[in-house]
Amino acid sequence: MNIVMELALIFGVCLVGIGIAEFLPFTVPYSVLSLLVLTFLLYRKILKPEQIQDAGGFFIRNMGIFFVPAVVGTLEYVETLKNYLVPFLVITLVTTPLVYFITGWSVQLCLKLWRKKGTAHV
Repeated sequence: MNIVMELALIFGVCLVGIGIAEFLPFTVPYSVLSLLVLTFLLYRKILKPEQIQDAGGFFIRNMGIFFVPAVVGTLEYVETLKNYLVPFLVITLVTTPLVYFITGWSVQLCLKLWRKKGTAHV
């Protein structure tokens, strides 16, 4: 599949996530909803990994570049952020290992369930 179609699929999923976020009575980041939609489509085999492999690989390989504008944007607020440096560091130091632990546990649980069903390809 060509890269334009792959990008169209990925951005289409993002648009679906934005649409869902608009209609929910509570706030959920559309990026999270888009990832859930993409996961659902891949899990149900409606969308095959090969259909988004090249474009997805491009985004993963260049992920650091996408964060540069956000980091540079925070430089405008250095004075404001100085007041919150200690709480920010505590939150970061506590939540980062927590996210790693929960992610690892989730992957292990999924692999165990897939092996139990006999559908794991790992």
